[in-house]
Amino acid sequence: MSDGARHIERTFVMLKPDALERSLMGEILGRFERKGLKLVRLELRRVTKELAATHYAHLVDKPFYPELEAYITRGPVVACVWEGIDAIRVVRNLVGATDSILAAAGTIRGDFGVDKTENLVHASDSPESAAVEIRNFFNESTSTL
Repeated sequence: MSDGARHIERTFVMLKPDALERSLMGEILGRFERKGLKLVRLELRRVTKELAATHYAHLVDKPFYPELEAYITRGPVVACVWEGIDAIRVVRNLVGATDSILAAAGTIRGDFGVDKTENLVHASDSPESAAVEIRNFFNESTSTL
């Protein structure tokens, strides 16, 4: 496949507790739908401490991890799988920079985010992380959805 080739892929998105607390679920999901992505799977759930440690394994040793864990486990999240052409890149562009203060206007984080931690949404950054995150949250591989 050439570098410019476009292909259908699936990605994992999680609306974090602050998105639900601020009643932004419809707005956020609507942005993905209006962009032409297809919602394949959606589940309202709680993130346990164990799932948080798995999901944020690369951050567990960081000094800010206890705050991150408290945040992600404080309320329900919405775990989603979205499908579309170059879905991972499309979703990450819609979501915006991790630090909401630096995120561009027109992105989800730029329009609604508060800071780097309370930034409303998690989005997979690669096909590999999408596959792992889908499996972690839905106990399934992308091929069985």
